[in-house]
Amino acid sequence: MLWTDCLTRLRQELSDNVFAMWIRPLVAEEVDDVMRLYAPNPYWTRYIQDNHLELISILAEQLSEGRIRQVEILVDSRPGTILSSSEQPATTTAALSSQTTPIKIKKESDLGASSQNPTKIPKKRQLNPLFSFSLFVEGRSNQMAAETCRKVLTQLGASQHNPLFLYGPTGLGKTHLMQAVGNALLQAKPNARVMYMTSESFVQDFVSSLQKGKVEEFKKNCRSLDLLLVDDIHLLAGKEASLVEFFYTFNALLDESKQIILTSDRYPKELTELDPRLVSRFSWGLSVGVEPPDIETRIEILLKKAENSGVDLPRNCALFIAQQVVANVRELEGALNKVVAISRFKGTVIDLDVVRESLKDVLAIRARTISVENIQRVVSEYFRIPLKELVGPKRTRIYARPRQLAMGLARELTGDSFPEIGMAFGGRDHSTVMHACEKVTSLRQEDPIFNEDYKNLMRLLQS
Repeated sequence: MLWTDCLTRLRQELSDNVFAMWIRPLVAEEVDDVMRLYAPNPYWTRYIQDNHLELISILAEQLSEGRIRQVEILVDSRPGTILSSSEQPATTTAALSSQTTPIKIKKESDLGASSQNPTKIPKKRQLNPLFSFSLFVEGRSNQMAAETCRKVLTQLGASQHNPLFLYGPTGLGKTHLMQAVGNALLQAKPNARVMYMTSESFVQDFVSSLQKGKVEEFKKNCRSLDLLLVDDIHLLAGKEASLVEFFYTFNALLDESKQIILTSDRYPKELTELDPRLVSRFSWGLSVGVEPPDIETRIEILLKKAENSGVDLPRNCALFIAQQVVANVRELEGALNKVVAISRFKGTVIDLDVVRESLKDVLAIRARTISVENIQRVVSEYFRIPLKELVGPKRTRIYARPRQLAMGLARELTGDSFPEIGMAFGGRDHSTVMHACEKVTSLRQEDPIFNEDYKNLMRLLQS
């Protein structure tokens, strides 16, 4: 059978724990030129799509000699599908963590239905076992958030960081950090009650409980937790009934000194579409921002991801990828996965030629959007100075500081060499560009206003 052959190859390509946890439980069927893979829940399908579907597609086409032209990953809503508990990701509560009997995967329409055990949590809310502190790569952009999350574990529910509010653009590791707290707590205290949910799943479960007359059971589940983790809290905007219920759940947990961790794409006070009473409560504890990783952190993320997957990624290749992919960690992982898939398909080791071939689409888009010229234009408009003065010879502070900032951004975002950047700034020497980059690094640490300007420009250029 084709899927059996694919599994044999995937076992060789992936680490043992990844294969056993995510790949082996999949069920496959073939329909004409399409292979359909079935996973137990939506989270599982997203993980496969983001990390392994491209490799599976390449293998399926190769092993079927071109007969399979497409691979799809779907949620298996067919009744009777059984997965052993050892093949399940960590559950959201300790009440389920000790369960050793097989778990029957229900239809999506059954998720959230009540049972005889009121502590049972729907399977769609699960902690990802790969989201741990040991697998989180820290850098200057996320160090405070990581340290704060570790501190929460030692002082669970303490008022100075309850709620803990993690904010920043998508794909920077906020979900990883909040789930790392949950995983660490369950490991240290197996009987702790932990629930992870998105704002969307909170709304779905609340509406379902209203329809089925199970509101009191829903309240009991949510308000008897030790740790509540809610992703993308800003998406509760406009859901008035759900917002009211969340408001009371939030207050009930805080009154009992139970820990709450929330994530959003914005600082609490910027969530103007939410109830002001709720927004003010978000600020009671501690709000910590997560910024896009700098190039050193991006390199370390790539090297660690490669190491965990058993992939030999040369550091110069990691540097090249990090220079081209700057927006967020998810895009970094996607780029690495594509490089690995192409190298394995071609049967060659990873080198710069393979990386360039794998990322040719990314390079083409990046060449159109982020260039030294574009950086100069954005910096000129941001500081409201003429472009000719930004690249010109004048050394007065009003022009010199933005010029240094533009050079630092060019080095960070384009990957161009020091001489190339110098030529774009009026034919300056490479040592001038090096000095500018060093100055930018030191000023970011010493001058909060300069650092804020740097981050604002980075957001403008990456948006």
